[in-house]
Amino acid sequence: MFDPEELDEIREAKAEWEKEDVQPTVDRFGEREERFTTDTEGQEVDRLYTPADVADLNYQEDLGFPGREPYTRGVYSTGYRGRLWTMRQYAGMGTAAETNERFNYLLDEGQTGLSMAFDLPTQMGYDSDDAMAAGEVGKTGVAIDSLADMETVFEGIPLSEVSTSMTINAPAAVLLAMYIAVGDVQGVDREELRGTIQNDVLKEYIARNTFIYPPEPSMRLITDIFEFCAAETPNFNTISISGYHIREAGSTAAQEIAFTLGNGIEYVEAAIEAGLEVDDFAPQLSFFFASYNNILEEVAKFRAARRLWAKLMDERFDAENPKSKQLKFHTQTAGSTLTAQQIENNVVRVAYQALAAVLGGTQSLHTNGKDEAIGLPTEESVRTALRTQQILAHESGAADTIDPLAGSYYVESLTDELEQEAREIIEDVDERGGMRRAIENQWVQRQIQDVAFERQREQEAGERIIVGVNEFEVEEKGEQDIEEVDEAVEAAQQESVAEVREERDDDAVAAALEELREAARGDENLMPYIVDAVKVYATTGEVCDVLRDVFGEYQPGSSM
Repeated sequence: MFDPEELDEIREAKAEWEKEDVQPTVDRFGEREERFTTDTEGQEVDRLYTPADVADLNYQEDLGFPGREPYTRGVYSTGYRGRLWTMRQYAGMGTAAETNERFNYLLDEGQTGLSMAFDLPTQMGYDSDDAMAAGEVGKTGVAIDSLADMETVFEGIPLSEVSTSMTINAPAAVLLAMYIAVGDVQGVDREELRGTIQNDVLKEYIARNTFIYPPEPSMRLITDIFEFCAAETPNFNTISISGYHIREAGSTAAQEIAFTLGNGIEYVEAAIEAGLEVDDFAPQLSFFFASYNNILEEVAKFRAARRLWAKLMDERFDAENPKSKQLKFHTQTAGSTLTAQQIENNVVRVAYQALAAVLGGTQSLHTNGKDEAIGLPTEESVRTALRTQQILAHESGAADTIDPLAGSYYVESLTDELEQEAREIIEDVDERGGMRRAIENQWVQRQIQDVAFERQREQEAGERIIVGVNEFEVEEKGEQDIEEVDEAVEAAQQESVAEVREERDDDAVAAALEELREAARGDENLMPYIVDAVKVYATTGEVCDVLRDVFGEYQPGSSM
């Protein structure tokens, strides 16, 4: 880098430039804003960055090389030159058969991984014929009531050839068990199964609220999955620790890093407390982040998160396996930035957000359809979203060199700032007793809500421009083509689950559920029992009800 004398010369030259060149121009013409700030932090963005802004940067210690600690520049030594990121389009369409059709369509269009969305009843552990499911069956994703549905979803799709991500949390063990069972039926060795389950309950208490059980048994299920998968499905990611929903709820970029890694710390601590060795399960941890519109801030965020996680795994857990320290992550473009007004603008937003994710080194990526602000994405909009990724990969040049923005004085300075702010937030969380306690006391939620309130105020006051919403508006005519779930889906799904119950061996189901109940009352790993239950076609709701009976249900505001 630069020696102290050179840095002093640069500082002096910058001061002279500002006095002789900049100030006369500003006096005559002004600038667009009095202050320029990052998108979410409100941190001031300087007019110009120089080597003096990264004077303390040590290349080997702070950046290093891709595939080497501290992984700032990426977790793989060849980046995308060896293999492109996995292109996933989030999909789940009413019934299992419709979802199978959409999956096959996306694979035919060049998608390289599947991403599965579930309807609200499935996410909450209810069958489609439960009174609690009324009006919600198939609305936000596919309804999975039993192994029969999962078999239909993957009919004709060899699990040995695809990687599948499942956005499921409280009933994650049940849906993972069904996926494993489909693989068993297909004759796929469990070691060949690849994919991810979200399985991140702490962020449900923070941001989404699709929880079922209290935190303690929820953490038990998570650590049971860690242990089971380390032995049975070593190439399957056992959790996707999600900052996406935290950011969508309103957090800053630094809060997204801090609260996500803070949840990660809780999961690692819980697993160690359950008797697992950190290097046995940590390589199967994965993360999930949002990508927003401020490209350079997002790139710095991803780089800072990678570096900070590597340090935390060293400092707190003495991890020795390099894979335990590698933060591998999926990215989704930001749903909350999509507008119902001038929806064609969303194509541009998604493209910029996708570019930020790729420049930041994501391992997989979902690009939103332009119409998701008004309904389920149509086939056309899904295709455009996928093509956005393909153009990035094959035409933009962004994937040809590793960490291409490294060395930018601004990006390196912002990376340092975000890492430092995230670390300070984590230290604040530690002083409050850790993430579980901070969530229980609503402190985490209040931090996010305060930011969300301020951003909304800025938008309403016109201080934050949203193109097509509070500036550059047009009068739009005509109705949009909206993909809707047929109301007949609910009745069809209820008939389907009734047929499963009629045709299965009731004695085998009763026996499997009773064995699960007894195991839940003890301290055995529950995954083998759940796999056995779903294989005899116990339903999602029946398995979750057994665990509800033993564990109880979490009520917001109650002690965690």
